[in-house]
Amino acid sequence: MQLKSATQWLLPVFVLAARASVANNHQQLYKRALEVSEPSYPSPWMNPDADGWGEAYARARDFVSQMTLMEKVNLTTGVGWAAEQCVGQSGSIPRLGLRSLCMHDSPLGIRGTDFNSAFPSGQTAAATFDRGLIYRRGYAMGQEAKGKGVNVLLGPVAGPLGRMPAGGRNWEGFSPDPVLTGVGMAESIKGIQDAGVIACAKHFIGNEQEHFRQVGEAKGYGFDIAETLSSNIDDKTMHELYLWPFADAVRAGVGSVMCSYQQVNNSYGCQNSKLMNDLLKNELGFQGFVMSDWQAQHTGAASAVAGLDMTMPGDTEFNTGLSYWGTNLTLAVLNGTVPAYRVDDMAMRIMAAFFKVSKSIELDPINFSFWTLDTYGPIHWAAKEGYQQINYHVDVVADHGNLIREIAAKGTVLLKNTGSLPLNKPKFVAVIGDDAGGNPNGPNACGDRGCDTGTLAMGWGSGTSNFPYLITPDAALQAKAVQDGSRYESILSNYATTQTKALVSQANVTAIVFVNADSGEGYINVDGNMGDRKNLTLWHDGDTLVKNVASWCPNTIVVIHSTGPVLLTEWYDNANITAILWAGLPGQESGNSITDVLYGKVNPAAKSPFTWGTTRQGYGADVLYEPNNGNGAPQQDFTEGVFIDYRYFDKANTSVIYEFGHGLSYTTFEYSNIKVEKSNAGEYKPTTGKTASAPTFGNFSTDTSDYLFPSDEFPYIYQYIYPYLNTTDAEKASADPQYGQTAEEFLPPHATDDAAQPLLRSSGKNEPGGNRQLYDVMYTITADIKNTGSIVGEEVPQLYVSLGGKDDPKVMLRDFDRMRIDPGQTAQFRGKLTRRDLSNWDTGVQDWVVGAGEKTAFVGSSSRKLDLSAVLP
Repeated sequence: MQLKSATQWLLPVFVLAARASVANNHQQLYKRALEVSEPSYPSPWMNPDADGWGEAYARARDFVSQMTLMEKVNLTTGVGWAAEQCVGQSGSIPRLGLRSLCMHDSPLGIRGTDFNSAFPSGQTAAATFDRGLIYRRGYAMGQEAKGKGVNVLLGPVAGPLGRMPAGGRNWEGFSPDPVLTGVGMAESIKGIQDAGVIACAKHFIGNEQEHFRQVGEAKGYGFDIAETLSSNIDDKTMHELYLWPFADAVRAGVGSVMCSYQQVNNSYGCQNSKLMNDLLKNELGFQGFVMSDWQAQHTGAASAVAGLDMTMPGDTEFNTGLSYWGTNLTLAVLNGTVPAYRVDDMAMRIMAAFFKVSKSIELDPINFSFWTLDTYGPIHWAAKEGYQQINYHVDVVADHGNLIREIAAKGTVLLKNTGSLPLNKPKFVAVIGDDAGGNPNGPNACGDRGCDTGTLAMGWGSGTSNFPYLITPDAALQAKAVQDGSRYESILSNYATTQTKALVSQANVTAIVFVNADSGEGYINVDGNMGDRKNLTLWHDGDTLVKNVASWCPNTIVVIHSTGPVLLTEWYDNANITAILWAGLPGQESGNSITDVLYGKVNPAAKSPFTWGTTRQGYGADVLYEPNNGNGAPQQDFTEGVFIDYRYFDKANTSVIYEFGHGLSYTTFEYSNIKVEKSNAGEYKPTTGKTASAPTFGNFSTDTSDYLFPSDEFPYIYQYIYPYLNTTDAEKASADPQYGQTAEEFLPPHATDDAAQPLLRSSGKNEPGGNRQLYDVMYTITADIKNTGSIVGEEVPQLYVSLGGKDDPKVMLRDFDRMRIDPGQTAQFRGKLTRRDLSNWDTGVQDWVVGAGEKTAFVGSSSRKLDLSAVLP
């Protein structure tokens, strides 16, 4: 067998890329005085006493102690794009009985397979404001992933948080509010991991738009940039907004975190030591592993010491057969560039996350291939080798359709209702619009849902799954009309103006207009929307359709499927528009779920997870659509700080159409009797002390002959990433004329230290998520909620707080509950305020501090309907 040459193996990359990275950062600094990501070294090692991780750590230690250096490298390095069955796989450890680990999309289902479910989006789940439903969604997705042989499910999403309403992937996450997103993250993670699959919290961090996230993608769209976008975020904003939900994820025990494509303060996310070493592993005490987004790794040794633990999919670029790790990482440890304890810690973190959710290394086989739905084909897809059965078409949907229908219905927000809803055997129903029908070529006709044809039930990109079926609104509403004996007609076009006017102008018509606005991931361009939306208007001339129907029919109901807010300014207050509903991205049961709400089978209680502004400019922050730094890294300064979405509207004191947290019901509620109970939480004590020194697990040979490719044991697979060397001469293998340089000559100071390290005052000693006292309950707020209507309903009381500082938002969501209340009955809401809820991040002392300003608690039905308030003693 002929191996690649040393140059083809790319052995010196770990050295050269680190130097190139430093040079590039210096160039950026000279070009523009911007935020810089300060270094933080060494990379923290696992804490054997971390809460919730003790048993997993012990099992991982026993396993990793048996591993060779090459096995550790194999575990940390992906095998290459399309090298095996999943969207990403790590190398296997056959000697110890561990098969290749399967990393697979998506945050709403299993991508690219069959006989799986298509769940509602995270954003739609967030609109339920129901912790239990969000958990059940995560658990069901975890069950399906496990049933397919997936070991790491790539979700949930807190990045993007939703800084800009036009952000293409906002729908994959939950809400621009960090508390609501934090709840969504924590409950999803608990559900996924309780089902036996590792959750992967992504994209860490500041990944708020699709434009310029990758150089190659941007060049494909005609943009001449040499580096990806830099999200420039100050320390206070980072902690109080973007890091907040990731802290909740770590506290929930998440097993993995995915670092993002873009730069943060001009340092790439997957080699940014401030983000991975300091914020995530030091401050938050994260015990799992950090994996790169696909092709987000730009260096070898530099990313290793900066805190990256696994590289996906393994190759430097898709299907090159070259890797920053693999062979390079083996050599880097052998020549002392990367310390052995760092690779030990990588392996420990991966295996501890594995044992946290799995009782045995004996895993069910991966029973699908992402690359095809054919039953037979090459298991090594890129190399076209290993022809065998690769898809077993295992059905994992169980009864999840019922859950999907429930979530989608309970996540539908009733924005407006003047009395036309709920429907009760209407005489004549007319359904209008493209969005009510199906794609004539089938719901999965467009790869990764990369089109907007027919009803919108899912955005586009890697965050998707195939539909097992898709119930359209037209199909479900027609079935209901037939059952009721109603007359029913539908026109499934936005442009059949003459026919639509003739239909809806008739007597006794209830016209239901379906409209949408789509978005997705940047590698797909739909009608000029390069992931991010071009605007906030409805697609396919939907605004004109709504206004036309409303001018012809005095009882017009509008249903919106969208990936975020749209501008309703031109028509929302039209008297002929009697109801408006936002149905989000409901998944496979779309038609059934909206029918349940329209007809009152489900009494709506969902709340909008974002603000509906009157203009696009009213949101403040917006997508950067054009490079602003020559051909260097586009610079996106987060100058608004923590003021996004409702916080920005409140600060600017501008009107909105529907505020964050708004949502109506078919019954009514009355709020009264707010009370404050102060707890006996003790005084906050900053964490002190030091970690243990870096542990190592077993010795390794320094004889390079022990690391040659074992061609007598198995054949070389084309483009497959291996940990082996191709020559025993390390200097020749490196192909680097400056091979003799030591790590200290190009790696940052302390990057390879292994001594005990001081604990941060804001971190916990053994508590993931930060200092344990941050989560002490300081106050319990109670209020009475009475159902003053005639039917049973659910209400979502929301607890907000004002911190009283001149630079603080007017109010911030801190807690909520979804409560079922019978007509005429009163229920008590109990909300909690923790020390973190009442604190600001102090950039001077680098810790959370409760400020001196007067603090007030508010309870109400939305961010701008806060009927009750009480000053906190």
